[in-house]
Amino acid sequence: MFVLALRVDLRLPACRSLKDRRQVIRPILDGARHRYAVSAAEVDHQDSWQRATLGFAAVSGSVGHVTEVIDAVERFVWSFTEIEVLETERRWLDEA
Repeated sequence: MFVLALRVDLRLPACRSLKDRRQVIRPILDGARHRYAVSAAEVDHQDSWQRATLGFAAVSGSVGHVTEVIDAVERFVWSFTEIEVLETERRWLDEA
């Protein structure tokens, strides 16, 4: 079993309220869940209007497949023009 996690730090320059922020973040999370069958959540900066950190995780029986899925998720996030991606980080999770 192979598990790859992706953390994406975002800047949301046009957001002026938490409601605006939710309208930008929700399509990203829901879209990734439905298109790529990954786990997706907002993991940091929940109280900030113009910042967000999203986490995604994929599980597969092969390294190649899980890498392809996370690559696609990352491209999907970058496709949203109303956000600025500040940083991404990938982490393999080890079985313990």
